[in-house]
Amino acid sequence: MAIIVKRVTEPVSGDDGYRVLVERLWPRGITKEKAKIALWLKDAGASTKLRQWFAHDPVRWEAFRSKYFEEMAAKPDVIARLREILAENRKVTFVFSAHDEAHNNAVALKEFPGRQAYG
Repeated sequence: MAIIVKRVTEPVSGDDGYRVLVERLWPRGITKEKAKIALWLKDAGASTKLRQWFAHDPVRWEAFRSKYFEEMAAKPDVIARLREILAENRKVTFVFSAHDEAHNNAVALKEFPGRQAYG
């Protein structure tokens, strides 16, 4: 199984596989038709409080990851859903809307230490 991380504004590709939006908020200016999202898993996104604190500041990245991993560990239903998705699909793309392609919750979700729980 492969997990790809891709910004919602990048062109959709046949190599994307099952596209999962892992954001709490729908991306501004993007239609559902253009996004071609198979599933919007809102609860996989960082909490509003955490997202606002992080503000995509690379200096806060490690602390964000740690706090985000704590949030994810407390969401067994989301982990179970991710496990199902990954078991049913050879390729899954975690879609995000942040401008920073290296520091966002989709990247962190791919790195989630509990990933073994769903991967």
